[in-house]
Amino acid sequence: MLYRILKRKTKEKQKKIRKKGALISMKILMLTWEYPPRIVGGIARVVHDLSKRMIKDGHDVTVVTYRDGDTPYFENDKGVKVYRVDNYNIRPNNFIEWIMQLNFNMVEKASEIINKEGNFDVIHAHDWLVANSAKTLKHAYNIPIVATIHATESGRNSGIHDETQRYINDTEWMLTYEATEVIVNSNFMKGHIQGLFGLPFDKINVVPNGINLTNFNGIERDYEFRRQYALDNEKIILYVGRLVYEKGIQHLISSMPKILNGYNDAKLIIAGKGGMIDELKAQVKAMNIENKVYFTGYLNSKQVQKMYKCADIAVFPSTYEPFGIVALEAMLAGVPTVVSDVGGLNEIVDHGITGMKSYAGNSNSIADSILSLLYDHQLANTVSKNAKAKVKELYNWNKIAQDTHFTYQKAICQTMAERQANQIVQENAEKARRPKNTDTEITNLLAFKKKHAYA
Repeated sequence: MLYRILKRKTKEKQKKIRKKGALISMKILMLTWEYPPRIVGGIARVVHDLSKRMIKDGHDVTVVTYRDGDTPYFENDKGVKVYRVDNYNIRPNNFIEWIMQLNFNMVEKASEIINKEGNFDVIHAHDWLVANSAKTLKHAYNIPIVATIHATESGRNSGIHDETQRYINDTEWMLTYEATEVIVNSNFMKGHIQGLFGLPFDKINVVPNGINLTNFNGIERDYEFRRQYALDNEKIILYVGRLVYEKGIQHLISSMPKILNGYNDAKLIIAGKGGMIDELKAQVKAMNIENKVYFTGYLNSKQVQKMYKCADIAVFPSTYEPFGIVALEAMLAGVPTVVSDVGGLNEIVDHGITGMKSYAGNSNSIADSILSLLYDHQLANTVSKNAKAKVKELYNWNKIAQDTHFTYQKAICQTMAERQANQIVQENAEKARRPKNTDTEITNLLAFKKKHAYA
């Protein structure tokens, strides 16, 4: 019954917004704290690529985000309208206050856009960082929220251990409560947030992250670039990502003595930046393998593309990973990939078919998976070929945008159905009240006439 209502309401809404023969299906507001060129984690790339695909599908997409550095306040990014806001000049006491100030400014900018260009059909809120602005706009303008939970504070920290983490966890819950529909990027995350926040299971939609399939078109191995990091005879074992505890880089470093003992001409390249950089360098020094581990620091997107093409094996040994876009990048680049058996990574890779898996947090297991690829060239070629085919089939933005659009339709139609149901309840209550009022009025009138009949 619900799906029939959703389908009928969606068709009615689409008819209303036909303009000059073209169907502009939806006006979408994306709220995110990062958008290129500002890239903090994976959210920026997801919002960017999804928005671009939505534009190609005929939607109207507006992004409101944080202005970092000297980026423009407004940019038409090939059809995506990107509005960036400053934070207040008031110095916040902590990160939570900084985020709250940012949300105030995002509400102000979004309200300005709505007053000028009309209301949006749906708000797509990305993670807890924009929860308060999404909630405010929802109630101020009656716009349904679709929330994507990219990761959780509990997952990142293996539980909630202090008041800051508790605040973030509670804000995540609030966002999922206020959202009509919730999107997660893996079945692992669906089970995780259902148990964590007690959400109805059918409210959670699994829509994986994707990758631009043209990312490595025309890019070949650059030997001059490669020689900056390794000798020609050395096999490059590559890690790309943030240097934080849950990414498991410490376990990858711990696996190097076993790898080098079995295959001496190997070198570990760690590309990225993060809070663990000093600790990881100290670990490498203590293990006396400084000549076999190289920290590149931050690499821009072009350098990352070149690095993938130079690598012989890519490794992502996370202990917590909701999805793992970096694994898709390596697989699309044709690099044999090793991942840990957790979260979204566990769903992306089929062991021995599209890559290799290792036990999370187990350096011996990581070393065994890497060595199996170094020893067996046929296996390496087969898994890389199968992996590229899988990425092209399942993780292209065309399919992902369609699944996201359907979730928007569900949210919009469900909100409309709820409003209609509330309206019916109010009308029935009004009808039930009227006869009682009429009876009271007649009784009062008769009493009045009787009282004054003998006056």
